[in-house]
Amino acid sequence: MSEGRSAHVLAAVCLIWQVALMTATGSKLWEVPTTSSSFMESLQWQPHCHYRHHQERVKITAEIPPRLDGTWLSTRCEVRPGPEFLTRSYTFHPTRHFQALQHYYADSRCENPTYSLAIRGKLRLRQASWITRGATEADHHLSGVTIVVHSLAAKQKLNSRLAPSCVGPSLARLVPGKPQDLYNTRAGRECLSALGFSMMELDLVRVETQHHNHGEKLQELFLGDIHTDWTQRTHYRPTGYQQPLQSALHHIHPCPACAVVYRSTEQRPPAMPRQTQAPISLAGRWSSQQCETRPTILFLTREFHFDPDQQAWEGIYRHYSDPLCSQNTFTLRASGHYAQGNPSVKVPGATEFVFKVTEVRVTAEDESTAKLLNRTKPGKCGQAGEWKVREEQALSSTHGCTVLGLKLPHKEYELLKVELDHRGHPLLYVGERPTDGSSPDRPMRRATSFQAPLMLCSDAETQPSSHYGLGFKSKQVQTKTSGTGSLTPCLLMVLGSALCSWSCVF
Repeated sequence: MSEGRSAHVLAAVCLIWQVALMTATGSKLWEVPTTSSSFMESLQWQPHCHYRHHQERVKITAEIPPRLDGTWLSTRCEVRPGPEFLTRSYTFHPTRHFQALQHYYADSRCENPTYSLAIRGKLRLRQASWITRGATEADHHLSGVTIVVHSLAAKQKLNSRLAPSCVGPSLARLVPGKPQDLYNTRAGRECLSALGFSMMELDLVRVETQHHNHGEKLQELFLGDIHTDWTQRTHYRPTGYQQPLQSALHHIHPCPACAVVYRSTEQRPPAMPRQTQAPISLAGRWSSQQCETRPTILFLTREFHFDPDQQAWEGIYRHYSDPLCSQNTFTLRASGHYAQGNPSVKVPGATEFVFKVTEVRVTAEDESTAKLLNRTKPGKCGQAGEWKVREEQALSSTHGCTVLGLKLPHKEYELLKVELDHRGHPLLYVGERPTDGSSPDRPMRRATSFQAPLMLCSDAETQPSSHYGLGFKSKQVQTKTSGTGSLTPCLLMVLGSALCSWSCVF
């Protein structure tokens, strides 16, 4: 059975387990609340490392079902698998109607627009997701899609991608700058499929609100992830997220991109402010800015330390059972060497790398994980029967761990880029993991899009901790949750499959 198929089968097993648990306990955790305040997650936390002038705790809340009313915007040029370069502006109304603008570009800076899509439809929120904890499932219905091309060259390129039956009725009379219906309730979806177009991202929704000590509020809309395989994206039902959109009312200040995206129309795509490209310097420690979600029920934070002089790297991956990363289940520490390659041809501004993993250490953070690892056969995953909570074990003697899907040594072909944020601080983008859980262990499997960016830790916060050797300071959290009992048993049921998404490196 393929890794991708295994992931879906085990996810289904997880769902059945949750149903059985609710039946036994009478839990109403996953029912849709009758009011938006019936179920709320709340967490006080700090990233593993943060900028010196951001020494504060941030309260994060998330309601089920979320409040979507308003406009949500891209804050930078986005990169989707393919690669595709785009910006988005989505507006939701209390009537459940929505309008979405997607502007596509020929370049990774979103400066040369090719075409824009104006999308109309309705969205119905359903119930809290039984697959992706903390998310809400939804159903969308499209009523119309209009396309506007912005140059003759863009029209010719579109014509080469679309089937003759689509080009004839829909695009033959297309004039740059003039709207043309690509889909409506009377027409089929042939043209949409040929473009790789899908709004399945609307079928998984989460809204997070960050409350800062100085009174500022930031709201982010997380929509479902886009499948990394182009042939799967039009019917893939997401279980992870894309990079979030920010509220037009409550966003990071200053946000130069927000204003131009907000004012855009299908005929006037935004000319994005030039993102400051930084040299690909990896030296130092980099950390997740928030709890990250990957497909197949996986919540984690990442930290990396790079030593360019030795071309050595170390990564710490803390895995959790909840979307606020407050319930730690296990920690992985990997290390090895890397080699920098050529600038990417597919994704300008990015650089190709090859990473080799030579050592992996695992720490079980709770009893359930320790018990699972102790059930492995001798010689398959560290010292069988010797796994204890919060005691690290090396996997070198067994050349990895079969139950975790890890093999040693291991090589991966990666894509990295460094940009500066709105305050001039470096952000590191690492290639997106394949949705099917496979590994980019060959050059043709190298990523064409990115995960959430990592931030560079300040010098004062990069002192090694005694527990992890090269190590990092651990995150300190205080949780305030309602009805969010641990899902560790479910997580363990899909552990082997989920960790294929981690695939030893990023």
